[in-house]
Amino acid sequence: MELFEGALGTTLPVFIGLTLVLFGGAAFLTGQALASGWQQAWKAVPYALLLGVGDRFLTYAMFEGELLTLSGYLIHSAVLLAICLLAYRLTKARKMVSQYPWLYERDGLFGWRQRRHAG
Repeated sequence: MELFEGALGTTLPVFIGLTLVLFGGAAFLTGQALASGWQQAWKAVPYALLLGVGDRFLTYAMFEGELLTLSGYLIHSAVLLAICLLAYRLTKARKMVSQYPWLYERDGLFGWRQRRHAG
């Protein structure tokens, strides 16, 4: 557990509460906003990195975590990027099917495929 917390730069409850719940929610909303605006997925990277900065600062300011730890920043930012991209793909799949129902149908949770026409 010490090794895990050392790499994160904070305790596990703080990681779960602050990174996964609070900033994870912000990352999820960011992914939805990017997909809703038909933006490209790579734009999630700078947003996730900025969310990682905010997460590290609040971890330091509120819970006495380490501020300048590279491993903590990279782990937190990677988790936030994964959440952001997950939300992006979910929203994009939903939008493709709902806005182009004559062209596409759902293919699982994250995908769509060209509609098969009877004929």
